[in-house]
Amino acid sequence: MLVTFQSTATPDVVMLRNLAQYLLGLIGKRLDARGVIAHDELPHMIARLETAISGEARAETALETLHTVRGEHRYDMNEDRGGVAHRAWPLLDMMREAQKRDADIIWGL
Repeated sequence: MLVTFQSTATPDVVMLRNLAQYLLGLIGKRLDARGVIAHDELPHMIARLETAISGEARAETALETLHTVRGEHRYDMNEDRGGVAHRAWPLLDMMREAQKRDADIIWGL
């Protein structure tokens, strides 16, 4: 199932339900049939999502260091792992633009 995030500040962002549920959970929201991130909530929500993204990046770097053995193939930083950082950018960009324009973000299933 797909979830569509909408704002008057940006084009729609569409993602799978499980990803939307996970990202909303990171910022302290629940995925209900309909929901809203009010413009006055955006600074706090953006900070929470950015913290989660940077935390994941640090964890991946630490795990890579632990698993790298001399002479083995190292992870190419340009290779796409499809982590939270990569998947969260469309919503994070929407949130940043909505904040600039004092716009709310709504979603529906």
